[in-house]
Amino acid sequence: MSDVSQLRQVAQLLDAENRRLHERLAKLIAENAALKGKSAPQQLSLELVRLQEQLAAMQKRMFGASSERSPQAESPEPEPKPPQRGHGPKEQPALPVIEERHELPPSEQTCGVCNGPLETMGQQTEDSEEITVVKRQFVLMIHKRQKYRCRCNASVQTAPAPLKLIPGGRYSLAFAVEVAIQKYAYHLPLERQVRMMRHEGLLVDSQTLWDQIEALARVLRPMYDAIRAHILLADVLHADETHWLLMQKGGSKKWYVWALSTEDAVYYHLNASRSKDVARRLLDGYRGVALTDGYAAYQTLQGPGSTLRLAHCMAHVRRKFIEALPAYPQSQQAIDLIGQLYAVERTLPQLSGRQGEEREQAMKIRLDARKKSAPVMKEFHTWLTSQDALPKSLLHEALTYTLALWRGLSLFLEDPRVPLDNNLCERDLRGVVVGRKNHYGSRSERGTQAAAQLYTVVETALKHGHDPRDFLLRATTFALQNPGQALLPWNG
Repeated sequence: MSDVSQLRQVAQLLDAENRRLHERLAKLIAENAALKGKSAPQQLSLELVRLQEQLAAMQKRMFGASSERSPQAESPEPEPKPPQRGHGPKEQPALPVIEERHELPPSEQTCGVCNGPLETMGQQTEDSEEITVVKRQFVLMIHKRQKYRCRCNASVQTAPAPLKLIPGGRYSLAFAVEVAIQKYAYHLPLERQVRMMRHEGLLVDSQTLWDQIEALARVLRPMYDAIRAHILLADVLHADETHWLLMQKGGSKKWYVWALSTEDAVYYHLNASRSKDVARRLLDGYRGVALTDGYAAYQTLQGPGSTLRLAHCMAHVRRKFIEALPAYPQSQQAIDLIGQLYAVERTLPQLSGRQGEEREQAMKIRLDARKKSAPVMKEFHTWLTSQDALPKSLLHEALTYTLALWRGLSLFLEDPRVPLDNNLCERDLRGVVVGRKNHYGSRSERGTQAAAQLYTVVETALKHGHDPRDFLLRATTFALQNPGQALLPWNG
């Protein structure tokens, strides 16, 4: 018997068994509902909806794409990329160039035909490039500070010592910066760094490395506070949060990373709570638009006397309908309408980096172009209010979520500064999430504070194109030489 015939028979058997189980389930639900005094048809509908959702989710996991991208939602299609021309060598303008000459050994400087001696062909060489690695090296530096005296023996002076992060400490400022960069830019736990350093000849323990990080965070505190103050001056900011672990004896505790983002800065705050009180403290005194998801803590900040307005994220709405799509094909219409909104957004000039008249002109273009989005939003709202869905179903959740946030979702139509989604802040949380996966969290509350401060400095420096190692060294040197002041990424 062919494989196709066998598969067809298996499918027929499974289909028959599926129908039998549905009939049995319907009978049991009807009996159960009768005993509880509930409506059998309604209870049966709810149970079948849950089964339908579970089956659709299972089929998506087995056969669907792993991404939430939906080709139907990408309307219109972006312009095709130019044809790939191969993978040639990339230019490396930032790498130092070292020349190494290769010569024949004397024993091989003989002609293979006449046995005469070979002579160099002037300066002619055959050149090729090779990218290699020079091993990182830890060294024990001995600082010899010259002493000076006067012949009168009344004055003795000593040459100044190098700048120290920890007074009297054995480790250099550059060493402390290296430890912090490895952890907060490249997400290497301290214990892993200890093992790597041991292989490189340095014997050190994780407590010593932590001492360097704690000292850095203490010195950079003014910069951390200044970045938050800078963000709170923005017309529009993004806010989001994710979880974090505080690892303690007796069991880890779930903490939260709160993030406030703009195009040129990001500020992280770690807290044991995800309550409205934390949101209120973070946004205290803010006068502008805060773009968030539908988390209720932010919505409590609006009210009489409030100085901020809330905008909401269309990407979160889209995800809700994508989750519902396998069981509710009508969700595709919502996804398509959202796709039309994003198609308009792709034509708009960006505001980032624009100042003065140029920025005003860009905002006018954005506001005019978004007039095309107004009828799409109207059609979307009409569709939302016309749908029927059983309570607690995925479609019902998507509908109620969207309608509850409709005012904030529509704010972009009247304010050209407001983006369509909160993806900026979600991108700014990626580094924190990668770090969480690698070193799992923090071992102390002081560790959470240091993590928040150094992630803030590193990620904000990256937004300005700085090499994080170089910037952190310069910023810490400045802070040590100017106590209480900060070298900010947009100034340095």
